[in-house]
Formats: sequence, C-alpha cells, structure tokens
Amino acid sequence: MSNQADAVPAPAAMSMAAPTDDNKGTKKDANKDKGSALWHEIKGLSLVILAVLGFHSFIAKPFYIPSESMMPALLKGDRLVVSKFAYGWSFVSPTIPNPAAILRTVVLRGPAEPWGVTLPFMKGRLLGSMPERGDVVIVTPPGANEDYIKRVIGLPGDVVEVRGGRLALNGTLVRYEVRPPAMVAIDANAPCGRDFPGFEVTSSQGPGYCRLPVVRETLSNGVSYDTIELGPSQGDDFAPVRVPAGHVFLMGDNRDRSADSRFSLAEQGLGGPVPWENLGGRAEFITFSLDGSTRLTDPTTWFSAFRGGRAGDSLRTDKE
Repeated sequence: MSNQADAVPAPAAMSMAAPTDDNKGTKKDANKDKGSALWHEIKGLSLVILAVLGFHSFIAKPFYIPSESMMPALLKGDRLVVSKFAYGWSFVSPTIPNPAAILRTVVLRGPAEPWGVTLPFMKGRLLGSMPERGDVVIVTPPGANEDYIKRVIGLPGDVVEVRGGRLALNGTLVRYEVRPPAMVAIDANAPCGRDFPGFEVTSSQGPGYCRLPVVRETLSNGVSYDTIELGPSQGDDFAPVRVPAGHVFLMGDNRDRSADSRFSLAEQGLGGPVPWENLGGRAEFITFSLDGSTRLTDPTTWFSAFRGGRAGDSLRTDKE
C-alpha cells in the first residue's frame, strides 16, 4: 500500500505576504501625487491673490465710505471704485494686507482697524501728475495707516482761506449758491437724529428724512459740487494758507462734519496741505450702497439692505 499521507497536498500558507518593492513604490508615488496636487492648488491660489493685489495696487480698488464727511455726494455705506493710476503711483499705492489685523477684527471681533500696511514715506510718484481742483481723492494722512476721502480744493501756489463758512481761493470767494435741501432717507447708516440733530423730518409712512441745507460751490476751473452747511462750526474760519509745491489742500463736502486740511493731525485732520505722494487714487463712481441693516447670519437682509438709485453714480464733476 502506498503512503496516502504522501499524496495529501500541503495546506496553503496563511501568513500575509511581505510588501514588495513595487508596492512601496506605488505608495510613495501616491503620496508624491497628493503633495504635488496640494502644491499646485497652493501655487494657483497664490497667483490669484497676487493678481488681485496687483490689480488693486496699480489699476483700481474698491473703497467703503465709513462716515458722513462727504455728504451729500457720498453717504456712509456707499461702495466706490477708485482708480489707482490717475495720478501715477507712490508709496501708498501698493495694497499690502495685514493678516494679523484681519484676524483680530474678523475672527476675534476686536475693534475696527485698517486691514492693510502702509509703506514708509518715499518722495515722488512714478508717472505722476497733479489732480485737478474738484477731484474726489483717497488720501492717507501723514504718518497714518488708514484712508480718508476728500475733495481737492487747492493746488501748489494757491492760497486757501475760509471766512465765516465761505471758501476763498487766492483772495477771492468762490461762487456760492444756495440750493434746495438734500432729503436723505433715514436708515442705520444715516440716523440723522444722532448725527444731525434738529434736521429730522418725520413721516407717517416710514422712518422719515434728514433735511440738510445745501450750498453749491463753483471753483475757478468751473467744477461745481454741493456742500452741506449746518451753521457755525469750528472750521468756519481758517486763516489763509499757501499750498506748498508738491502738496494739495483737501476738504470734505460736509464742511461742518469733516476732519480735513483745516485741522491738525491731533484733531484727526490732515494737518494742513498734504504731500501729493499721500494721494492713493481718484474716486470714479459708486458701485452700490448699503443702508446698514445687513446681518451676515440672515440672508434675507443681504438684498433688502441695498439702497436704490445710487449704483453707477459718477463722482467726476463736469465743468461749467
């Protein structure tokens, strides 16, 4: 008889096979592909951010109106387009975000602060040109890290003076015309009663209006614009000042609520005529305007907060 045990096949091995070099290589290739894909995404996002910052620095950028200093032309809550190339480029032109400030303001809910970084002062402008009287410009106050929006009143060599609330250029009062009052609808960004006590007009059909006295000024180059004249205020008398070379004199249209070249830096003003290097660009037109009722957690307010009739309004004043 044959030995049947010899005919029984041996059981298959149950242990796991050791990884081969090919398997190790496949895993390494997969990890490499993942790392390459991540780097590709990071590089693509970085290029997009650089392109946006470059556009903001050299072509145009959005601007938010944070106060009532340029009423009646501009209301708090207006969003504008500012051209960065209008007067050439200077040390305030680059848009440099400050991640720490953004984190403190948005994530940590800290007090409002500028989200950008301003470079140290550097004299001169690349392909620079002076603005015209009447232009609405963005300006960085000397030594500050924030932007104001004001109107150009005086150019180098001009003598600027305010007499009892009347603007004078080079010894002559500018043309002055009383206009119908501005009727500004009251909302969260234009509360009236708090900012302009005594000028509120109530309405049985809504929150009412702010009835603000308007005076139209016409500069020597023919540019006309409306200003708000609320009555006697600190800036109504300003001694004559000659604008130095390479400087401009700026004022807000809301003359009694504007910290501008009439006021010192300690008073949150511009400290007199401002170096033209501090001009960040020219305001062109309004893109849209919000009434202050928007809540990020309530999507229904995202559209109802839009003010009607302001989108597309030009800020370039025609000459007479």
